[in-house]
Amino acid sequence: MSSEETRVEKHGERQASLGLAVAIIVLITAVISLATLKYGVDVHVPITMLAVVIAIIDYVYLNINYEELQKSALDSIMAAMPSCMILMLVGILIGIWMKTGVIPGLIYYGLNILSPAYFPLPAMIICAIIALSTGSSWSTEATIGVAMMGIGSGLGVPPAMTAGCVVSGAYFGDKMSPLSDTTNLAPAVAGNNLFDHIRAMCWTTIPTLAVVICVLVYWGNQFAGHALDAQRIGAIQEMIRAEFPINWLCVLPPALVILASILKIPAMPGICVGILASMIMGAFQGVTIGDFWNLGQWGYKAQLSAQIASLTDNAAIMEALARADLSMPAEMAKDVSAMISRLVGRGGMQPMMWSVSLAIAAMAMGGFLERGGMLRVLLDSITRGVRRAGGLIAVTISSCFVSNVLTGSQYMSIIIPGRMFKRKYEESGLAPRMLSRTLEDCGTLTSVLIPWNVCSGFAAGVLGVATLDFVPYAIFNWLNPIIAIILTYMGIGLFWRGKDGGLEKRGSSLLDTSATANA
Repeated sequence: MSSEETRVEKHGERQASLGLAVAIIVLITAVISLATLKYGVDVHVPITMLAVVIAIIDYVYLNINYEELQKSALDSIMAAMPSCMILMLVGILIGIWMKTGVIPGLIYYGLNILSPAYFPLPAMIICAIIALSTGSSWSTEATIGVAMMGIGSGLGVPPAMTAGCVVSGAYFGDKMSPLSDTTNLAPAVAGNNLFDHIRAMCWTTIPTLAVVICVLVYWGNQFAGHALDAQRIGAIQEMIRAEFPINWLCVLPPALVILASILKIPAMPGICVGILASMIMGAFQGVTIGDFWNLGQWGYKAQLSAQIASLTDNAAIMEALARADLSMPAEMAKDVSAMISRLVGRGGMQPMMWSVSLAIAAMAMGGFLERGGMLRVLLDSITRGVRRAGGLIAVTISSCFVSNVLTGSQYMSIIIPGRMFKRKYEESGLAPRMLSRTLEDCGTLTSVLIPWNVCSGFAAGVLGVATLDFVPYAIFNWLNPIIAIILTYMGIGLFWRGKDGGLEKRGSSLLDTSATANA
C-alpha cells in the first residue's frame, strides 16, 4: 500500500488513491451500461445502488463518518433543488400551454414556412421551433420529425439527409429551451443560473447554427422545383385547428418567457409569467380553474386526435371526421391523428418527477464521490499540464463524449463530468456557466451520434434511419463541440468569475489555485 493511501488526515480519514478512483468510475460505467444497453431499464435504481456502494467504501475503507457522508449527499442534492423546482414548473407550463393552444399554434404556423426549394433548412427550423417550445428532442423526432421524413421522401430527399436535419433541429431546440430537462440539469450540476447558462450557450450555439444554415441552404438547392406534399401538411393543420384554439396569440406566452430571460429575471418567476399568460388565455376559452390544476398535475391528454387514432374502421373514422367538420382520406386522418396525439399528450408535474428523482439519486452519488475524494484524484490526473481555458474545455468535452460512449446515457454524460470538473473550474477562475455550457455542448448533443446510446436508439427507431447513416447529416450535433473548443482557444466567449461573484475580463490562462495544478 502506498504512502499516499495510508496517509492519515483529520479524524483518521484515508485519502482515495487513483486506482480506487478509476475502479469506482469503471464500476459506475459498467452498471449504467448494463442497465441501459442490455436490460433497457431506467437508471434510477442502479444509480441509487451505486450511491450506497460508494457510501460504504467511504465509510469502511476511507474512514469517513456517517454524519459527514450524509451532509455531503444532502448538500449535493440541495444544489440541484432549484432546477428540480424549475422542472416541476415546466411540467405545469407544458400541460397548460398544450390545452390553450400555445404549442399547437407554434406547430400550426411553423408548417407554413416549408418550401420545396429549401426543404432541409425549413425542416430543421420547424423541428427546432417545436423542440424549443416543448423542451423535448424525443417528442419532436417522434412527431414532426416523422412528418418531415414523409414529406422529404415525397420530395426525393435522401432519408438520411432528412433525418440529420430533424436531429439537428430537435437537439438545437432541446439544448436551448428553458423547458428541457438537460438544460436545467447542466446548470444544476455546475452550480449556475438557468438563464445565465442559456445566454452563455449562445456564444457557441449561434456560430454553429450559422454554419449549419449555410450548409442546409446549399443542400436544399438540389431539390428546387420538387413538389411539396401539401395535402399531408394541410391535414396536419386541419386536425390541429379542430382540436385546439389556434390564433397568433400563441406566440405571447413564449415571448414573455424569452423576454424574462433577456431582462435577467430568474427562471422560476419567468416561467410563472408564461404560465399566468396562458391561464389568462385559457380563461377566455372557457378553461376552469379545476382544469388548470389537473393539467398542471398530469398534463394534457389528446382528445379528437386520440379518438380518431384509436379507430380501426374507415367508416368510423369518416364519421368522426364529419362530426368535427373535417375532410380528408381516412388513412391519412388516422396517420396524422396518431402523430398529433403523441406530440400533444405531454406536460404535467408528475411526469417531470422522472427527471427530478434521477437528479436526486445522481446528485447523492456525486456527493459521496466528492466527499471520498475520488473525483479530485481522478481530475488531478486528467488535467495535469492543462494551462489554458481551451485545454480545460477540450478535456471536459472529451470526458462528456467518453461518458456517452461508455454509459449510453445522456444524463450521465452531464452528471459525471459535471461533478468531476466543478471544483477544477472553480479553482481555475472560470465562471460556472463555462462548465454548464460545455456539458451541453457535448453531453447533450453527441448522445444521439453513438449507435448504442439510448438517444440514438430512439431517433433511429422513430425516423427509420440507421444512426451511422444520419450522423454525417446531423451537422449541428457534431460541429458544436468542435466550434466550442476552437472559440475557447481563440479567447472568444470566455467568462471568468470576478472577486465579487460577478464576471470579469481576462486572458485565457487558468489560475493556479489548487495544490495539484501545474498551470
